[in-house]
Amino acid sequence: MTDYRTEKDALGEIQVPATALWGAATQRAIENFPVSGRRFPHAFIAMLARIKGAAAVVNGELGLLEAGKAQAIAQAAASVVAGEHDDQFPIDIFQTGSGTSTNMNANEVIASLANRELGGTLGTWNPVHPNDDVNLGQSSNDVIPSALHLTAAAEINTNLLPALTELHRALGEKALAFDHIFKTGRTHLMDAMPIRLGQEFGGWARQVERGSERIRRTLPVLFELALGGTAVGTGFGSDAEFAPRVCEILAFETELAFVPSINPFEALQSHSPCVEMSGALTATASSLARIADDVRLLASGPRLGFSELKLPALQPGSSIMPGKVNPVIPEMVVQVATQVMGNDTAVKIGALGGHLELNTQVPVIAANLLDSIHILGNAASLLAERCIADIEADEDRCQESIDMSLALVTALVPQIGYARAAEIAKKAADTEQTIRSAAQGVLPDDELDELLDPANLTSPNGRKTS
Repeated sequence: MTDYRTEKDALGEIQVPATALWGAATQRAIENFPVSGRRFPHAFIAMLARIKGAAAVVNGELGLLEAGKAQAIAQAAASVVAGEHDDQFPIDIFQTGSGTSTNMNANEVIASLANRELGGTLGTWNPVHPNDDVNLGQSSNDVIPSALHLTAAAEINTNLLPALTELHRALGEKALAFDHIFKTGRTHLMDAMPIRLGQEFGGWARQVERGSERIRRTLPVLFELALGGTAVGTGFGSDAEFAPRVCEILAFETELAFVPSINPFEALQSHSPCVEMSGALTATASSLARIADDVRLLASGPRLGFSELKLPALQPGSSIMPGKVNPVIPEMVVQVATQVMGNDTAVKIGALGGHLELNTQVPVIAANLLDSIHILGNAASLLAERCIADIEADEDRCQESIDMSLALVTALVPQIGYARAAEIAKKAADTEQTIRSAAQGVLPDDELDELLDPANLTSPNGRKTS
C-alpha cells in the first residue's frame, strides 16, 4: 500500500507518493495526462538536467543564488544526468503544449535532491525551491525547446552520424570486393545494360554518404538555443549574462557550438530548425529504405527469385514453411523509414502549433524528432553489422544474368544500327538464344567478343580498366 504526503500549491492540496522526489506540479500532470504511457527518453531528461545544473552554476557566479544552494543544485542535476533518477520522470509526452509539466518535474526532482543534500525535508521545498531557485532565470518556454535542440544535436553527433559512417564503410568495402562481378542492370525492373555488382553497391554507399552530408550541413541550425528568452522572448527575469554563460558551459560539456538564439522571439514562436532537421532525416531514411528494398529484391529466392545476393541467415522465416529464411534486417529498415516519415509529418504539423508568442506542440515535436534520430541510427548500424558486412554474391547467377540479357544487343547499335539490332534481339527472344549466338555472322567473331565484353560495357567510354 502506497503512503502519501500532502502538498499544497496555488490550486489547493494534492496527495503525492511519500517517497517521490517530485511534488504537486508533477503529480497533477501525472493525473491529468494518462494518455500514451510514453515518456521522454533519458537523453532528453539528461539534457534538461544539464541546463538546470549550468543555470545554477551561472546564477551562483552572478550572485543571484547562494553558493551552497548553487552547488547542491548542480550536484543534484549531475545525478539526474547520470541516470540515477529516471524513475522520477513519469509524465506522459502528451501534456501541456509548452512542456511546462516536464520542466517542473525536473525542477521538483532536482530541488528534492538538493534539499536532501542540505538537510531539508522532502516536500517542504526548503532551503531550495523548485521555481525560485532551480528555475531561476528560466521559463518552460525557453528551457524545453533548448533541451530539445541540445538532445537532438548531441544524439545526431554521438550516435546517428557514426552509424551512417559505419554503413557507408560497409557498403564501400563490398563495392570494392564485388567490383570484378558483372551482372545485368535493370531499369523499370526489366533487363538493361550490364553493370558491375560493385558499382551497384557503390551507388548505395554514395546515397548513405549524401545522407550524412545532408545531416551534417543541417546540424548547426540546432545550435541556437532559446535560453534567455524566458516566457515570451523579452528575457524578463533572466540576467543579461545568464544565457551566454549557460550556453558556454553546455557547449563545453557537449563539444558542440551552442549559443543563445539571435532572436528569442523567433526561437519561442517557430521550430523551423526542427522541421529542417526532420526533413534531412526523412531524406536519409528514404535512401536507406531504397537500399534495403533493393538488397532484399536482389536476394529474393533462393531459387526462383533474382538470387544474386546471399544474405546472412539470422532466424527462421516462417511458422509453417520449414527452411524459409526472410530478409529480416532489410524489412526492419523499411519499417523504420516508414516511421521516420510519419514522425516527419508530426514534426511539421507540430511546428504550426500555437499562436503569437509561443508554439504549444513542443512535446510532440520533441518526441517525434528524437524518435527519428534514435531509430534511424539503430537501423543503420544493424543494416551494416547484421546484413551488409556478411552479404555474399552468387557469381554464377550474376554471370547467367549477363549471358541471357537481351539488352546486350545495345552494344551492337553503333556498328549495325538500331533497327537491325532490334531484329537480333527479337530473334534471340523468340529462339531463346543469347545475343552472342543470335548475332553470329552479323559481325566477325572477334569484334562481337570485343563489343559484348562486359568489362568494356561497364567501364567509362567503353574501355576496359585495369
